[in-house]
Amino acid sequence: MNRRYTLTLSCPDRVGIVAAVSAFLAQHNGWIVEASHHADNQSVTYFMRQEILAESLPFGLEEFKTKFADVAKALQMQWRIADSAVPHRVVILVSREDHCLYDLLHRWKSREFNFDVPCVISNHDNLRGFVEWHGIPFHHVPVTAQTKAKAFEEVVRLFEQYRGDTMVLARYMQILPPDLCNAYAGRIVNIHHSFLPSFVGARPYHQAFERGVKLIGATCHYVTGELDAGPIIEQDTVRVDHGDSVEDLVRYGKDIEKAVLARGLRYHVEDRVLVDGNKTVVFR
Repeated sequence: MNRRYTLTLSCPDRVGIVAAVSAFLAQHNGWIVEASHHADNQSVTYFMRQEILAESLPFGLEEFKTKFADVAKALQMQWRIADSAVPHRVVILVSREDHCLYDLLHRWKSREFNFDVPCVISNHDNLRGFVEWHGIPFHHVPVTAQTKAKAFEEVVRLFEQYRGDTMVLARYMQILPPDLCNAYAGRIVNIHHSFLPSFVGARPYHQAFERGVKLIGATCHYVTGELDAGPIIEQDTVRVDHGDSVEDLVRYGKDIEKAVLARGLRYHVEDRVLVDGNKTVVFR
């Protein structure tokens, strides 16, 4: 695929936003290859995503930022621009369950979408061999009630050392401290089964089986200080029936968790997700 710049923005809704952005790009011969827009009537906010052929512009990313700043200021925009030539750096956190990690590393290795994995961090050591077989550094950072604060200081240190863009909790079974969530707001992606809060605690699929549920699912969302309550990126469900066993529910659940996390992460690294309060706009 040709190199592209992806411009994403949100601002107070008003007349002339599309015209201002389009005029700026046309002035510099910018070739728009994909465009998405959404006006939210409740928050009176306008959202936009534009993909521009990098080679069509007479300048690079830094000069784009300088030149576009005046347009952004006039329209009170929150905005960013990304370069498809620079892969998104995704630091994966995992505990004992390995299905989401396996899936993400397969997608990374097959270049299914544009991201790098500079390291994997775990509070257990059982997945070291698998991760290192892929040539990826593995860091064991145990977490106990007594060491939790120091452990998360180490997680932050490693994330910064590896110049991480995004942290993915691939079934990482520890609650992140609020200050960490706030420091990386919109940059931590999590997956959980959609039984929450109906079936909390251990063995949720067993609890669901006992209740005879007819749907199970998964939710991919951004992490906030409130547990599993951050803006939702992606969700999906699968139907189950009375003939399914607990083992079937667990298998279905793992499959859907993998798929939903992968889709959510892809939308995120391709800058298709814009946060609107506790909701998201996802330009698929």
